[in-house]
Amino acid sequence: MLVLDFIVTVVLISVSGALAPGPLTFTVISHGMKSGARGGLAFSIGHTLFELPLVLFLAFILNFVSKGLEMNPTIRLSIGIVGGLTIIAFGAMQIYESSKSKTGNYQREAKSKLQKVRHPLVLGLVLTGLNPFFILWWLAASRELIGGALAIASFAGVLIMYVAHVWMDYVFLTGIAYLAKKGVNIIGSKGYRILVAAFGAVLIFFGANFIISVLIT
Repeated sequence: MLVLDFIVTVVLISVSGALAPGPLTFTVISHGMKSGARGGLAFSIGHTLFELPLVLFLAFILNFVSKGLEMNPTIRLSIGIVGGLTIIAFGAMQIYESSKSKTGNYQREAKSKLQKVRHPLVLGLVLTGLNPFFILWWLAASRELIGGALAIASFAGVLIMYVAHVWMDYVFLTGIAYLAKKGVNIIGSKGYRILVAAFGAVLIFFGANFIISVLIT
């Protein structure tokens, strides 16, 4: 049950990052109008090529310092509070951004960064690495997701966690590319914005719970 509960937590936290609109999302839509689901899959692979090494790097760091954190309650408390507040901030940002239409801004940002890059796999890798929201999201969630995975089953747990996380990126990016090919504007729909706001609230819940857990232990 411990592993199952952790996987559910991974899914609930990860879906907020997967659904958050950004340069990658809107580039997938633009490219998907021509390439469809196949292009979305290539974007997803490129995204993974950057994300998986980042997750493993964070796992090595957390594994290295975990004993020091356990031995020093002040450091552990500080990291817990900062991490929890950052997760709450991301949740609040998602709720706020879900009420606005920023499609044009994201498309211009993606275009200015990529210029002549065309291959969807390369685009997925580059846009992932150039997105500061993505990097900060993993830094904020690393103590909860990667740290929890290490505690359950060391680096095998990290791989389990990553599989539980990354399938949503593949479903979402491939799905919106397919829908773009069919002429469906999912990003502009009210239901999508409500969903993003709902999972922003989930982030706030987990951030608050994270802070409470480090305060009472």
